Amino acid sequence: MSRKKQMAAADPNRPRLTTSAMIASLAGEDQRTSPAPFGRALVELGRTRPEILGLTADLAKYTDLHIFAQAYPDRFYQMGMAEQLLMLAAAGLAHEGFVPFVTTYAAFASRRTFDFISQGIAEEGLPVKICCALPGLTTGYGPSHQATEDLAIFRGMPDLVIVDPCDALDIEQAVPQIAAHDGPVYMRLLRGNVPMVLDEYDYRFELGRAKLLRDGADVLLISSGFMTMRALETAKLLAADQVDVAVLHCPTIKPLDTATLLHEVGRKPRLTVVAENHSVIGGLGEAVAALLLNEGTIPPRFRQIALPDAFLDAGALPTLHERYGISAEAMAGRIKGWLG
Repeated sequence: MSRKKQMAAADPNRPRLTTSAMIASLAGEDQRTSPAPFGRALVELGRTRPEILGLTADLAKYTDLHIFAQAYPDRFYQMGMAEQLLMLAAAGLAHEGFVPFVTTYAAFASRRTFDFISQGIAEEGLPVKICCALPGLTTGYGPSHQATEDLAIFRGMPDLVIVDPCDALDIEQAVPQIAAHDGPVYMRLLRGNVPMVLDEYDYRFELGRAKLLRDGADVLLISSGFMTMRALETAKLLAADQVDVAVLHCPTIKPLDTATLLHEVGRKPRLTVVAENHSVIGGLGEAVAALLLNEGTIPPRFRQIALPDAFLDAGALPTLHERYGISAEAMAGRIKGWLG
């Protein structure tokens, strides 16, 4: 019997959660959103930076690069379904003084073009900005499109900066800063109607910096990407049970903001939890754990909330997020269990 049939048999009255499997919104029903923040930020940047180019592998519409293409058609290149060619074409243009922004899906960039990025872009120190949609579990299309290991793959590449923004504000502010960085960048990308969260916390993106969004005495939640949105939701849920949760947003995965991380973990004894939209192997959690161990800043208890080391199911995102423990409700339940 299939898993879907097993679930129906177990609870015939269970509501069916349906969303588009490929491009599903992460926003709640009443949550504020901003349309295409990446595309709009790149258009704005292009007004004063004629060297900014846009390249994609047949995915302009699904990475919001089509907005840049409409604004600057002479600075846009559609490379077709040829991701290796895409990366080397961007490298060639960077050698000529341009700053290419390259878009595709995170699974294709990390798995299919790794060697081309390593040898053609990173080793040369070229200012190519690789901005990729569908990171982690942001699509229900299954393992072929779920880039649950992209951070693990790219963290090992020398001189590559890695950014994992939380929301529309993070993306809008990150675009000009990664463009100004003199070297290659890999940025995970949320597209379409992207939630607006961080504007409520007097937040500004700074490349290489982590930001404490709220303080708390019982738990320190360190997070990146949309899991910072989940962390803030989790903190509100746990507040109802008198559990005080701090949230530290870490949008730059590499290089880590070691000073802020060590300060926040070390300044008071509390449960430290790293939450990420990535495999439990090789992502932010392991990076933070290694930092703390190497520096001798050991919290009383350390836990990870992440995706399992497995090929994940296909389906509706709300169902998958609950199944794999990255919904706010699932996170709150696990943290209460760890606090005992």
